Amino acid sequence: MKQFKKVFTLLFIVTLITAAFTGCGSKAGNDTKESTGSDTTTARQGGTARSLEEIKKSGKVVIGVFSDKKPFGFVDENGAYQGYDVYFGNQIAKDLGVEVEYVPVEAASRVEYLVTAKVDIILANFTVTEERAKQVDFAKPYMKVALGVVSPDSALITAPEQLNGKTLIVSKGTTAETYFTENYPDVKLLKFDQYSEAYNALLDGRGDAFSTDNTEVLAWALENKGFSVGIESLGNLDTIAPAVQKGNGELLNWLNEEIVALGKDNFFHKDYDETLAPVYGDAADPESLVVEGGVVEK
Repeated sequence: MKQFKKVFTLLFIVTLITAAFTGCGSKAGNDTKESTGSDTTTARQGGTARSLEEIKKSGKVVIGVFSDKKPFGFVDENGAYQGYDVYFGNQIAKDLGVEVEYVPVEAASRVEYLVTAKVDIILANFTVTEERAKQVDFAKPYMKVALGVVSPDSALITAPEQLNGKTLIVSKGTTAETYFTENYPDVKLLKFDQYSEAYNALLDGRGDAFSTDNTEVLAWALENKGFSVGIESLGNLDTIAPAVQKGNGELLNWLNEEIVALGKDNFFHKDYDETLAPVYGDAADPESLVVEGGVVEK
């Protein structure tokens, strides 16, 4: 009888332990299910771009912009997005009749954010290239740009050949990275994900110069004494344009019509006056940068 009680007690304990583990397993299973469900929703939304009608019905357009590339896309001291691209993004939302949600992107993630539909539109100083156009659809341009190189006044770089054997700082996924990789293999590239990291590396002396859009390096040099843009224009004259997920023709057509309509009102010159003129002053000519109505004046 005592032996039976011992066996019964042992079985009871095993049952309790099994029940406890089953409960934990059930809880873990629910967590996995919730996570999987969330991932499934994200995958569905992330794989397929929202149509123009879906954006309007949701009451919000999601736009990818830079958060650290002043004066084009940056977060100010109050935590608000500002800059040339953001000014345009605000107008897009207004004309769509929706609110805007800005999502910070890095140069190398811009294509991926569209391919996975994490954003509806990219307005992150996105230079149009043939390679990128294979992956995303670009709307009409709203800005002109070339590459520039900024360096310390004490060792100013005035020609790309001077960088051979030296270290050039670039941001990953930019036209500067591509240009120097293809044309100047003897230049050592120090690459960063974020523009803020790249500029800090230049300030710290970890590189001899930094290259990105000439509009951007000029703005930075004007705010940082001891540095100048020794190479003001390098490579081809390119254009900056909004981009959407490839095949999202409805949204693309709307953006093209929007750019044309805004051009009739000289919108992008107003954008320049509000966001770029206070930075550039007389150091830049708006006609060398601004594109109205999607038509590039050469």
